[in-house]
Amino acid sequence: MSKERLYLFDTTLRDGAQTAGIDFTLEDKQVVAGLLDELGVDYVEGGYPGANPTDTAFFEAKRTRAATFTAFGMTKRAGVSASNDPGLRALLDAEAEAICFVAKSWDYHVEVALKTTGEENLDSIRQSIAAAVEAGKEALLDCEHFFDGYRANRDYALACVTAARDAGARWIVLCDTNGGTLPDEVERVVADVISIVPGDRLGIHAHNDTEHAVANSLAAVRAGVRQVQGTINGIGERCGNANLISLIPTLKLKPAYAERFEIGVSDEQMGRLTVVSRRFDELINDAPNRQAPYVGMSAFATKAGIHASAIVKDPRTYEHVDPAVVGNQRRVMVSDQAGKSNLLAELERMGLEIAKDDQRLDSLLAILKEREANGYAYEAADASFELLARRHFGTVPDYFDVESFHVSVERRHNAIGDLVTVSEAVVKLQIGGERLLTVAEGNGPINALDRALRKDLGAYRHAIADLELVDYKVRILNGGTSAITRVLIESEDGAGNTWFTVGVSENVVDASFEALNDAIVYKLTKAGIEPA
Repeated sequence: MSKERLYLFDTTLRDGAQTAGIDFTLEDKQVVAGLLDELGVDYVEGGYPGANPTDTAFFEAKRTRAATFTAFGMTKRAGVSASNDPGLRALLDAEAEAICFVAKSWDYHVEVALKTTGEENLDSIRQSIAAAVEAGKEALLDCEHFFDGYRANRDYALACVTAARDAGARWIVLCDTNGGTLPDEVERVVADVISIVPGDRLGIHAHNDTEHAVANSLAAVRAGVRQVQGTINGIGERCGNANLISLIPTLKLKPAYAERFEIGVSDEQMGRLTVVSRRFDELINDAPNRQAPYVGMSAFATKAGIHASAIVKDPRTYEHVDPAVVGNQRRVMVSDQAGKSNLLAELERMGLEIAKDDQRLDSLLAILKEREANGYAYEAADASFELLARRHFGTVPDYFDVESFHVSVERRHNAIGDLVTVSEAVVKLQIGGERLLTVAEGNGPINALDRALRKDLGAYRHAIADLELVDYKVRILNGGTSAITRVLIESEDGAGNTWFTVGVSENVVDASFEALNDAIVYKLTKAGIEPA
């Protein structure tokens, strides 16, 4: 049997741009469009041509190679002919293959928000769709507030759908704009709509206000719609939109959908899903959700010893899909709950072949549990754990030795009378028999220490030239001014590799130094640098 085609419509650059704290530049939009082409979605909604300089410039520039580039805007205003509406004209003139119009389908909104009649609203739908079709554009209609409108006045909501159908709309999209509809109702309502419009002309646009956007999208597919709208990582207004990063692998990997449908995303493209998700987070300066389905760092992570033992024997015991098919990887975490299975699995991942009966495993496990009892958290600091293990088995070179460091903080008035705080760090090192002293200033004691430590590492300075500290977290583990402090540092190199290191001390500067030192040694170790 041939499979039915499902079409993916991405609205990251339009609906997703309404996320609080996100403001795409022209360059951002072009990068995102490239990511979406890379992912293989069918439609990319670029925004409102003519509404602002960024969107206008975006529509004038090269945007997508494969996906159908789509403009978004309102249907024509009531009381104005299609030929005299400047907003409609901007959509028709835009460099886009398709136009997605938005129209009210809840009679309450028609009267209160648009201050017009139901019939005038229907006429705006008809004329706008007809104008787009006549201009050679693929026409879509987003029926805004459709499910609330259907609940309030079924006949009018369906009249909006019929008006778009009769005018020649390729897709009529049912929008759960307020995000309050649940899957059973979505499925029931869509089944009713299909009685007047075939499913291969219907789409679903779900918001996530009840955490059901993905479930509602799947319910609509089961009921018959053949276009699914969503955004990268589920960003969007309020609680977000349906998450295409979760929908894509579900549609391709779960038999209930994979056996009936096909989407435009190839297996190879799905293998880059994790990379696309994390690149997008980096673009919007957001920390990736570690527990995101399919692509999160913890999506295939196992902590409990009994679970790790089972996964080593057969990954299917605790994994619903192979992490590699979505570009992710299995992680067996080491912690105070770890057993030998966790350790052996993680050591094997690191490339250390240690026999199961090696007595050093028992001593490493004891060290690990003792250090975690003192505040270390290796499940969140994989690089520090790898160094701990390699040092235990004698495979970490002695690159340099820090004899001492000194950090000072001075608060004073500068030459023009402004009150400033200046930090200075002095680090004394031994590298290959040579004694070095470095001094650096920073905007804080940790920044100064980081600069001083990396300022002159002699033979290693070129190897760490692309090393960058990208995140720094401090956690106080108990109360009082003499509390134990844990510092977690995320580092990145020029190739985009990231790693986490940890330090623990009663002194935040000392804890930070430990994490910084591990970050540098890990970089040198992974690069295969020989000791001076």
